[in-house]
Amino acid sequence: MIDILSIPFETVEKQIADLGYPRYRAKQLFQWLAEGCRNFEEMTNLPKALRQLLGERYLLHNPRLLRKQTSAEDGTIKCLWELQDGHSVETVFMRYHYGNSVCISSQVGCRQGCAFCASTIGGLVRSLSPGEMYDEVIFTEKAASDRVSNIVLMGIGEPLDNLENVLAFLHLISREDARNIGLRHITVSTCGLPEQMLLLAAEKLPITLSVSLHAPDDATRSKIMPSNRGVETVMQACEQYVRITGRRISFEYAMIEGVNDSIVQANLLAAHAKRIGAHVNLIPLNYVEERGLKPSSSAVIALFQDMLLNLGVNVTVRRRLGADIDASCGQLRRKYTANH
Repeated sequence: MIDILSIPFETVEKQIADLGYPRYRAKQLFQWLAEGCRNFEEMTNLPKALRQLLGERYLLHNPRLLRKQTSAEDGTIKCLWELQDGHSVETVFMRYHYGNSVCISSQVGCRQGCAFCASTIGGLVRSLSPGEMYDEVIFTEKAASDRVSNIVLMGIGEPLDNLENVLAFLHLISREDARNIGLRHITVSTCGLPEQMLLLAAEKLPITLSVSLHAPDDATRSKIMPSNRGVETVMQACEQYVRITGRRISFEYAMIEGVNDSIVQANLLAAHAKRIGAHVNLIPLNYVEERGLKPSSSAVIALFQDMLLNLGVNVTVRRRLGADIDASCGQLRRKYTANH
């Protein structure tokens, strides 16, 4: 048997029709799933015989909430979910003036090895299924007792290293009869995998692509991001992505003291951003004990931002949420695993 949420809706619809039931029963089924129901017997508007047949053919899993942390500062909620095989991932619920966002994980662990990130310590365990990513959204909403209008795939893992499942998740979560979160309200983050960026571009989805650049030169980027394919190669992929999709890219840039916050690097970053019309999002680095890298000071970040603005770059500094609950990706999972 297979998790029903990892099967395309159209396939489930056809299989239900093959069982002799109207296709609209699939829509009813997915409406139950969107509400977090994970027991076929509770889907009371489906015929009892169909519920029995579904239970014989499909699996339904729901993640178990291992830990929930709520920020006293801004109401950010961080959830640690245990998956069916005992592994765990983190999801973060964030409140903004424009609505609520959920940051989900796409893998258990990560193989990219970024020097400032807790998620990659221990490497990649496995990728998440479309259904597991979907459930992160649904069950985090239930944990927060509130709905989300925006999704960011910036949690544990590299989404484009799990591209097939991520695409299936995007098609599922945006279905009107599933959860109906528009693709324009979804951001996918990548450390800059050029081949996968172009495969994503070919789908022509109206999502926002966010490239974690973090350094404008190869010497620095290769030092802190071992998966670096070359800044110029990444820039060329960005140019092609924009040309194919017509969508603007954003650059994520974690400000690291003495590593990537110099005047020279600000000028290089500005040149890259202007070349492809990218928005730059400066991120005060979240300190990770095992890594030892320190965030740039507020004064340096402000100066860096001013330099980019003066050079004609659209730039913002990310509002820091959940600082009191280790909201940086991977920290809660690592601490929990170490203690259990």
